[in-house]
Amino acid sequence: MSDELLEIVDIDQDGRGVAKNKDKTFFIHNALIGEKVEINVLKKKKNIYYAAAIKITNPSPDRTDPACEHYTQCGGCSMQHFSNYAQINFKHQAFFKTLEHIGKVKPEIVFEPVSLGFLNYRHKARLRAKFVEKKDKVLVGFNERLTHFLTDMDQCPILPERISKSIKPLKDLLKNLSIYNKIPQIEYASNQKRDIFIFRILDQLTKDDINKFEQFQSDFNIEVWVQEKGPETAKPLFHDQQEKKISYRLNEFNLNIEFDPTGFIQINPFINELMITKAIKLLDLSSEDIVSDFFSGLGNFTLPIAKFANRVEGVEGSEQLVKLGEANAKLNGLNNVQFTFQNLFELNNQYLKRHKQSNKWLIDPPRDGAMQLIQLISPDTSQPNKIVYISCNPATFARDANILVFEKGYKFKGSGILNMFPNTSHIESISVFEYDK
Repeated sequence: MSDELLEIVDIDQDGRGVAKNKDKTFFIHNALIGEKVEINVLKKKKNIYYAAAIKITNPSPDRTDPACEHYTQCGGCSMQHFSNYAQINFKHQAFFKTLEHIGKVKPEIVFEPVSLGFLNYRHKARLRAKFVEKKDKVLVGFNERLTHFLTDMDQCPILPERISKSIKPLKDLLKNLSIYNKIPQIEYASNQKRDIFIFRILDQLTKDDINKFEQFQSDFNIEVWVQEKGPETAKPLFHDQQEKKISYRLNEFNLNIEFDPTGFIQINPFINELMITKAIKLLDLSSEDIVSDFFSGLGNFTLPIAKFANRVEGVEGSEQLVKLGEANAKLNGLNNVQFTFQNLFELNNQYLKRHKQSNKWLIDPPRDGAMQLIQLISPDTSQPNKIVYISCNPATFARDANILVFEKGYKFKGSGILNMFPNTSHIESISVFEYDK
């Protein structure tokens, strides 16, 4: 604990206040530029200190009261002390600074940030569970900031309200099971109509345990699934749910997309639909277009694209997601869609020639970006006249944008952020490039 006041002179890319004192640098949670703060040091490494502000003498006009009572301890959020406007402005500025400093690029048009609500948005989450002997209770939630300890929390306003209210009863349920210390994880997934808890269990349930799970499911209208080993073993605990497949709906495109509750889907369904709409608009599709959707997943973009294009091929590095994509195309009666399996981090010219007819691309890679793919663009392989690039990592996107602009001859037509992860420092973006013939 330190009672020395530190002045915040900057904000780092993770939303932490930065302060300096002689040869020491401090990265401080819950601190904003211009504030003078008293801190609690959480971790240090040589002359680098990681801390949390526990007293602010001159609050910034950008500051607001956190929505969560556990915010000072829980590591799940990092920007609840920013006002909504300040959060968006920080992410917007941070994104374009990264483009300038790493990519040396600047779009012709800066898109307005896409943002909606800041609370109750998260429809996919992985919660830890742990029996703490000293407290004689089971904790459920996220890790404390910069530790492996679990936050003692009873609610989470980032989750839908009905799920947040179930956390305390969930803790009571686990404490009363025979295997109260053999359930380390609960995965949450929802399509806004059906809520699912997938319990990772390391021992056999008794009949009494199953009865208690059944009562919990009935009381809270949350489906109970269990997972005994890998994700492929996840299944509903009760037979009345076992034949039901779960899907989310894209209303604007009249599509239902089935998904695996243990697999990847966008955690924010509200921004997801706006993102797809924006991507479709930027692609400017016609019935003549042939589109390649790289890192296509289960068809989140592929299927909406198919509604407007001549044909589209979704390319994905997970065979399970390829199968889901194929099933979703069939479910929605789309016959101009093909899904193929390909490791998009292991490519060669010969592979990319398969996409030579594609005049438009959509790219939605993981945090590593798509450098291996775009480096192969050429008149001899495939050279689309338009590329829409969705990114969840400004640094790797800036690197890839640099290649597209300075090596591949594309114009950087427009770019902007999507607030997919409110109250965190994660930055999602959407950009469009056009080939400069």
